[in-house]
Amino acid sequence: MKLNRVRNLILIFTLLILSFTAGWRLSQAYSDQWGNGRLSAPLDFTKSSLFTEVYQLLDQLYLEKDQLGNQKNLLYGSIKGMVASLGDPYTVFLPPEDNEKFKEDMAGSFGGVGIELGYKNRQLAVIAPLEGTPAQKAGVRAGDLIAHIKDEEKGIDQDSLDLSLVEAVEIIRGPKGSAVFLTLIREGADEPIEIKLIRDEIIIPRVTLEIITENNRKVAYIVLARFGDSTIEQWDEIIEQVNQLKNQNNFAGVILDLRNNPGGYLDGAVYVASEFVARGAIVHQESNLGNKQTFSVNRQGKLTQDPLVVIVNQGSASAAEIVAGALREQRGIVVVGQTTFGKGTIQQSKDLADEASIHITIARWLLPSGAQIHQQGIEPDIEVDDNFETEEDEMLQAALDQLINH
Repeated sequence: MKLNRVRNLILIFTLLILSFTAGWRLSQAYSDQWGNGRLSAPLDFTKSSLFTEVYQLLDQLYLEKDQLGNQKNLLYGSIKGMVASLGDPYTVFLPPEDNEKFKEDMAGSFGGVGIELGYKNRQLAVIAPLEGTPAQKAGVRAGDLIAHIKDEEKGIDQDSLDLSLVEAVEIIRGPKGSAVFLTLIREGADEPIEIKLIRDEIIIPRVTLEIITENNRKVAYIVLARFGDSTIEQWDEIIEQVNQLKNQNNFAGVILDLRNNPGGYLDGAVYVASEFVARGAIVHQESNLGNKQTFSVNRQGKLTQDPLVVIVNQGSASAAEIVAGALREQRGIVVVGQTTFGKGTIQQSKDLADEASIHITIARWLLPSGAQIHQQGIEPDIEVDDNFETEEDEMLQAALDQLINH
């Protein structure tokens, strides 16, 4: 079977309608691994009669004969089972329909509830709700565990235990205006919380800029929502505006807000970090063979000398963690907020026959110092929790205080 396209995924599988997204980019080092890497003890399924024996028994005995006629579904199910047996929620096989949805999600506009998903100790978890989406408006929070999912129109009423991301997509996704109920387990809450979400169209902004005046000083407040298809283009437009602001005498610096950023393309992370770092490593990747590849500053940034503070929270993951960690280690930037999600593995995507695809965990990434982030996250220098009972943004205020007064 010819594998006709190779791309690297570095992001957390993200449910944005609930559909998941991941960042990918071509890396020759990992492309070579596909051709040269081999299992230590390859399985030869042609010499095993077990699969054939099971199929023959189903063909002879199974009640619903018409279900056996769709051999592609049987094949897809077999491959799904093989991949799922690895126990890695980020290594998945996507049949054609799921693969199409995945690619639609990367385009940046789709319908759903606006939740980004990952796993905490193998439990389906909210990485972050997107700003202005049904999930955010209904009170879903980063770090919530999803224990149960119910959709009366679909006839679904089941626990999330052992659900893959693909299965969660199928269950939670639905047409605009329809309802889905999520039972959430929240840290600090005595009882599970059931929240009703009405699906809507989700449009994801990549980069936004707000000019904040604090103590008669101007601050460029940049919110980077994800590292997606148009991030670099939008980033450059924002930085041009920041450069114009720098010409004013009362310019205080930049706040980079990576809260609820689930990650995305690796090259986007390197590009953004290179805006603030003059030279050196941004991230290392360590393959399954123990090989290391270093991604360093790849251009001359325009803000390498300007004051900077970074904000993160539990919803900051993967590529966002790379940027926050690199800026702190290479420039001593102060990080404000909460400990990040802790997603430090890299997935590679390959398109397969029948317009299916497979995403495989092939490596882990390390900060310039060699520190790992996976399942640990990045601890902030100044820990701040947002008080959901107030309208004030406590994390942003802490970042402003750090930038203006220190």
